[in-house]
Amino acid sequence: MGLLRLLSITFRSYQVMLLFAAALAVVAFYYFGSEKQNFSSTTKRIKETQASQNTNRDDADLSVDIRSGHPESRRGTGDDVEGQTLRLKRFHALMMFTKVDKNMNLQKKFQVAMRSMAKHGRFLEDEVLVLHYVSDAGSQELGETRLHELLLDATFHYEVVFHNVDVLTEKLFPIVEAMQKHFSAGSGAYYSDAIFFLSVALHRIMPAELKRIVQLDLDLKFRSNIRDLFQEFSRFPPEAIIGITREMQPVYRHTFWQYRKENPKSRVGDPPPDGLPGFNSGVMLLDLDAMRRSTLYNQLLEPERVTRLAEKYHFRGHLGDQDFFTMIGMEHGELFYPLACGWNRQLCTWWREHGYGDIFQLYYHCDGLVHIYHGNCNTPIPDD
Repeated sequence: MGLLRLLSITFRSYQVMLLFAAALAVVAFYYFGSEKQNFSSTTKRIKETQASQNTNRDDADLSVDIRSGHPESRRGTGDDVEGQTLRLKRFHALMMFTKVDKNMNLQKKFQVAMRSMAKHGRFLEDEVLVLHYVSDAGSQELGETRLHELLLDATFHYEVVFHNVDVLTEKLFPIVEAMQKHFSAGSGAYYSDAIFFLSVALHRIMPAELKRIVQLDLDLKFRSNIRDLFQEFSRFPPEAIIGITREMQPVYRHTFWQYRKENPKSRVGDPPPDGLPGFNSGVMLLDLDAMRRSTLYNQLLEPERVTRLAEKYHFRGHLGDQDFFTMIGMEHGELFYPLACGWNRQLCTWWREHGYGDIFQLYYHCDGLVHIYHGNCNTPIPDD
């Protein structure tokens, strides 16, 4: 019996040792496993991914379709850093993205814009660039397919939001219907044209949580960090609500020809630095909060005010929001912060060959660093 008891004790000890060795093996697996990822880091990465998908977003309810870039390295709002909650700072940029799926030329422009933005963009670890696209269904499908590839080299965190163009048009049309007949290519107010006045009334159709946004044309090429563009908001004087670059062709010298004839001493349509050449809407900084607060600006949106100014200046344009901003800027320049020409270096030279060759360079010149090339009227953009 003594021998059996001894064998039993020995067998139990052996079992305990086996269980202990197995436990050590599990611990070793988690702490010294492949690619140096232990149990703690694996759990943290899962929590970070979950947090990034459930953050308390500044741009909540902007769209049902939200995509994130670099989720494996993102740090969401819910992260705990030494007992403190880290809140992401979001920079919002918007582009029109309609009919792109049916137009190879637009697809090429989209590729240039996105790749150059990714190449030069630099943001801090707790910052996110939110890319908004106003899109139809076909173009959205294309964008969802291509964006990950085009932004693959981006070193910054980004998020993508698609806005349905029909939904926005429905909201815009009652606000901008009266001005469309003055600033649209066709006669009358066409429902589909309302989207070309998006920037004019963006402050009324976007949620109050969205306070500032940069609106960009698709035919751009970045040569500088887009984050630096957002810093221009801090340079706005007190009454300014929109940052925008001057028009670099004599477009409005031509458009205002009758007013200029009746008022030969007016600066309207004259070239810089002393004239009022009008604006180009290829790159715009929209302080949505300031636009909402500005009594003057919202009064200028009223149909009777638009008609009164259009009649005074004999204004008949075809460039949508750009025409509206140019017209009100002739009398209320305080609403606009003059963005340096290098932030929207327009390349189109159409008017040089159509009656204004002798004075064209007065409008076209742009001194200083070029941050963004704008290949308007399908003008080729220089290679790097």
